[in-house]
Amino acid sequence: SSQNFSEEFAEAARQLRKEAPRIQFGKIDVTHQHDLRKEFNIQAFPSVKFFVNGSREDPIDCKGVRKASTFITWVKRRTGPSTVLINSTDQAEAIIKADDLAVIGFFRELHNDSVEVFSETARDVPELPFGMTASEDICANYGIQRNSLVVFKKGKPVHHEVLENGGQNKLGLTRLIKTFTLDLVTEYNIETSVKIFDVPVENHILLFTPTKSETFNEIYENYQSAAAEFRGKILFVLVDTNEARNGRIFEYFRIRDIDVPAVRILNLTGDAKYKMPADEVTVENLKEFCQSYLNGKAKQHLPSEEIPQDWDKTPVKVLVGKNFNSIIF
Repeated sequence: SSQNFSEEFAEAARQLRKEAPRIQFGKIDVTHQHDLRKEFNIQAFPSVKFFVNGSREDPIDCKGVRKASTFITWVKRRTGPSTVLINSTDQAEAIIKADDLAVIGFFRELHNDSVEVFSETARDVPELPFGMTASEDICANYGIQRNSLVVFKKGKPVHHEVLENGGQNKLGLTRLIKTFTLDLVTEYNIETSVKIFDVPVENHILLFTPTKSETFNEIYENYQSAAAEFRGKILFVLVDTNEARNGRIFEYFRIRDIDVPAVRILNLTGDAKYKMPADEVTVENLKEFCQSYLNGKAKQHLPSEEIPQDWDKTPVKVLVGKNFNSIIF
């Protein structure tokens, strides 16, 4: 809620006042400040913008940050080094084991385009610790070729990404790493919905199924297998159709009890919806659906009610999505 957010924001301000007194925190109620709302194009609430060097031109957006500790990390990474420089294997181990997740960059040298992209990504993902090294010994110790990014989970490597010099897209990398702050498949509920929309991946796939059904475990395993292949490109969400509080999301996708299990892809930017053509939720069908969507080959799904039997009885015909094209065109 906004109240909770304000408290976390104020807590970050309190803590940073001691450590970084030059950074000022302020808040604006834009319901009374229409000019400022317009000037800074404020469309979502709450919005946080960071102004640098006394300029009101092009402030930096601080998106998806909700906790005081993450705010503090975000500000520190904007005003100082965004990653920890690792000089020993012990130091690397300490960072990898301190939290659930850690991101480490293994480089040949500390000044190239890949390092720049890595550092920029660290600024945009304050939820995770980032470290980097160019030490041959440390790279050899982990058996990792240099110019690589590795995500460690509970001390073990779970993702390996080769960083081509300059060929890496910061947004793509940010999206990929942000997905590690969520589970591979995230169950939709009130708490997770905020997190799901904070991860900057605009393609979401949703599996609608009752979690208490006999076939659930098998379907869920298939869904997880597909999720691992499309991490960073499509966000995998599970919607329990037994949960009454999910009613609005069923309505939005026009999912009925007889339709489940059902799989849909939603593109957040265009609000376009796509239906998986196959009925069975197999790894093969899921992969094919995701790939055809990413290749731009999937057909948009325009839900429609059934054609009424008496649609043709009167001079004014009754049209629904299913007969609209054939009658009108």
